[in-house]
Amino acid sequence: MRRRTVLSAAGAALAMLALGGAASAQEATKIGLILPMTGPFASTGRQIEAAVKLYMQQNGDTVAGKKVQLIVKDDTGVADVTKRLAQELIVNDKVGVIAGFGLTPLALAPAPLATQAKVPAVVMAAATATITEASPYIVRTSFTLPQATVPLAEWASENGIKKVVTLVSDYGPGIDAEKAFSGAFSAKGGQVESLRVPLANPDFSPFLQKVADAKPDALFVFVPSGVGAQFMKQFVERGLDKSGIRLIGPGDVTDDDILNGMGDVALGAITTQHYSTAHDSPENKAFVEAFKKANNGMRPNFMAVGGYDGMHLIYEGLKKTGGAGGEALIGAMKGLSWTSPRGPVAIDPQTRDIVQNIYVRKVERVNGELYNVEFATIPNVKDPVKAAKSN
Repeated sequence: MRRRTVLSAAGAALAMLALGGAASAQEATKIGLILPMTGPFASTGRQIEAAVKLYMQQNGDTVAGKKVQLIVKDDTGVADVTKRLAQELIVNDKVGVIAGFGLTPLALAPAPLATQAKVPAVVMAAATATITEASPYIVRTSFTLPQATVPLAEWASENGIKKVVTLVSDYGPGIDAEKAFSGAFSAKGGQVESLRVPLANPDFSPFLQKVADAKPDALFVFVPSGVGAQFMKQFVERGLDKSGIRLIGPGDVTDDDILNGMGDVALGAITTQHYSTAHDSPENKAFVEAFKKANNGMRPNFMAVGGYDGMHLIYEGLKKTGGAGGEALIGAMKGLSWTSPRGPVAIDPQTRDIVQNIYVRKVERVNGELYNVEFATIPNVKDPVKAAKSN
């Protein structure tokens, strides 16, 4: 009952804001950036905040004649905190956009608030396919796990891999990755056995022992950004790096932010992802150089590019609306396309999800450092879950 009371009170406040709050926010466009800045997923928050601030530094803090004010909030990776912060930002701070959202539960928590207040919510990280269906005001600049994973299943089946064990974190994106890979790989005649690991405080050892016993051709791994180093450590401790089992997965496990610290165990890992620090384009070289310069040499990862492009989407949408928010702004974002550091991207007007290239990469040593080196491109990939629904 208490939860219902809080929600109804929030609803009333948000409804009032939707009717009258827009006028009071004319002087500035406020963007509420809600991220896990502390806790186990702090690397995600750190990367996105750095990229958002870099974009503003490069493109100014005035759009369509209005000052852009960034308000950064730490949700500590807890969904109830995300929801409370989103409500405070919308009702008290009168933000025109909420953005960030490091994990799926954190992106879903404020979805009803975005709908009630007609405030666009730009998802810069969370990757479960269904997120954009939770509110007509959600738009995403990161990726979906099926978008990154189906191309990997197709690559594996074409490269002599017949039997795979999937090992995923047991929450939305992990289950998305497992289902997408298993479905596509099985359809090609492959054999799959699935394991799920708790998201909180994962101990991979007993699961890796099951993998060793199963003797697959490859181990498919999905863990959230920042957890890959812990997985790799236990992978080595179990001797799986010398077992002949190939390591494959979406790019979270060889996250650019922590890849260099993993050491030689990561060499040869095959992943599919929409971004690599090593992506060979003028736009990315400029982005990486500027990002490192602004952040004491820190490499940008796929979370950073989601934040950087999220700000681009907000800026370009505001330019189209002359600074107006709400329904007009979300409408202006639909169908926008541009050249990102990751390559050509567009916002699908039907799903509000990003359409982008997916790259097949291999961890290699380049100039003494480890990088995800792209060697194949699957162009203009839509989220396959929503694509299947529309067929």
